[in-house]
Amino acid sequence: MAQATLTTAPPHRSLLADLSHNRAFLGILFMVPAACILLFFLTYPLGLGVWLGFTDARLNRPGFFIGFENYVSLSGDPIFWLSVFNTLLYTTVASILKFALGLWLALILNENLPFKSFFRAVVLLPWVVPTVLSALAFWWIFDSQFSIISWVLMKAGLISSPINFLGDTTNARASVIAANVWRGIPFVAITLLAGLQTISPSLQEAATLDGATPWQRFRHITLPLLTPIIAVVMTFSVLFTFTDFQLIWVLTRGGPLNATHLMATLSFQRFSSGQLGEGAAIAVAMVPFLLAAILFSYFGLQRRKWQQGGDD
Repeated sequence: MAQATLTTAPPHRSLLADLSHNRAFLGILFMVPAACILLFFLTYPLGLGVWLGFTDARLNRPGFFIGFENYVSLSGDPIFWLSVFNTLLYTTVASILKFALGLWLALILNENLPFKSFFRAVVLLPWVVPTVLSALAFWWIFDSQFSIISWVLMKAGLISSPINFLGDTTNARASVIAANVWRGIPFVAITLLAGLQTISPSLQEAATLDGATPWQRFRHITLPLLTPIIAVVMTFSVLFTFTDFQLIWVLTRGGPLNATHLMATLSFQRFSSGQLGEGAAIAVAMVPFLLAAILFSYFGLQRRKWQQGGDD
């Protein structure tokens, strides 16, 4: 006698239960609060800044839409173009120096040195100290009458009078770049050091057994494997340097003769003087430069030889 088998239908699962087991949905759900915060605190101010750039808004009165008049006005403003030149010079020189000195420091800290942990902690101090405090310290160091640098050089007989660090256009540019480099080296050095820690020592040992010199090991092993980290670090370094405001404003406020005015400080100055539309236009004009830096890093990281140290 055949025994009938009973088949039971699987229990019905609700849509909510199915979604609760969907990892992609849960990931999106957890990102919603952060996305809302970013949308409110970043997207809204950016959109408002873009809108103000197309208006003649000033303090205590609403602005009217004037199209590209602010940008046309800026195209004929010599101070604006000087700030663009200063920003590019400041960003380029400071970023190159921070990369070179940061990489050199990272290679040193990657060696088996005594008190290595202590030195790594000390290196972070310039990055940890608030920017305003660092700027005030440099303001005293570069003082035209009481500069410690001038005092030491005068005692050594190398100069006869104090150096006017922040009152001369060339000296002021060099001084603010030096201050930015001092503050930015720790970020580059520690990040590159973390990248160096991921490189297997066996690769270096194999190259040494094959007779490779230290420069050849660095050129053909360390540098290619470190390039993705370098691309990310330098992108952030360029973004931080390009948008630097606190250091310049505390040290020089854009002087002397607008020689250290960056686009960020000039935009703030125009805002402070009540020219909201023109200040917003200068801030918006910074966006293409920032996007160029981001896209350069993004497309560079897509290349296989940047990711694997080999050819495309």
